[in-house]
Amino acid sequence: MARTLVFDVNETLLDLRGLDPVFERLFGDAAVRREWFSQVLQWALVATVLGRYHRFTDIGAAALQALADRYQRTLGEADKAEVAATMRRLPPHPEVPEALERLKTGGLRLAALTNSPPGAMQEQLQNAGLAEFFERQLSVDQAGRLKPAPEPYRMAASELGIPPANMRMVAAHGWDLAGASAAGCATAFVARPGQSPDPFSPPPDLSGSDLLDLAEKILIAEAQAP
Repeated sequence: MARTLVFDVNETLLDLRGLDPVFERLFGDAAVRREWFSQVLQWALVATVLGRYHRFTDIGAAALQALADRYQRTLGEADKAEVAATMRRLPPHPEVPEALERLKTGGLRLAALTNSPPGAMQEQLQNAGLAEFFERQLSVDQAGRLKPAPEPYRMAASELGIPPANMRMVAAHGWDLAGASAAGCATAFVARPGQSPDPFSPPPDLSGSDLLDLAEKILIAEAQAP
C-alpha cells in the first residue's frame, strides 16, 4: 500500500524569502528575517518541550517584538500586520506546483500538516495556488501541541484514517522529521539551503535536492512498495 504524503508548509512548500522586502524595510537588513524565523522555531520547541501550547502566529508576533527590542526599532501595529499579512501571501518554491502535480497524478494521497493555525494555513495554501492539491489541510491546533511533539503526527494519521506507518512526512526541517519518525511515520527530506537532517535521529528514508527531485524518488519508492 502506498503511503499517504503529509507536507509541512513553511519553508518546505512556501518560500520565506517573500518576507525579505518587509524585513529590509523594517530593519534595514533582509537577513533579519532568518533570525526572526529561527527565534520563532526556538520558542516553539521550548513550548513543546515544556508541554505548553501557544499558537504559532502568537509566537511569531512575540519573536518580531523581541527583534525590534534587540535592534532598537519601533514597530507600529501596521508594521506587525504587514509581516503577518505577507506570511499569508508567500509564494511557493518554483518547483513545488509541478512536484505536487506529479505526485497527485501518480495516484498518491496528499495532505498538509503545519504548525500554523487553520485560518492562516488555508490562506497561505490558497494564495500560493496549492490548496487544490491537498485532500486535507491539517493544523496542530487540532492536537493542541506543536510539532515535533508526537500528538500532531498521530492526529494527522487518525484524521486520514491510516496508521502512522502508512504516513510519510515530507519536510525541509530535520526537527520535523525527527518528530515524525519518533511517532512511527516514514520520512522524506527536502534539502532546502541551510537545512539538514537531525543527526541524532534515524536518517530520512528519502532525500531530494528540491521537491521535484524528491517527488521522483517518492514515486519510485511507492511503486516498489509491497
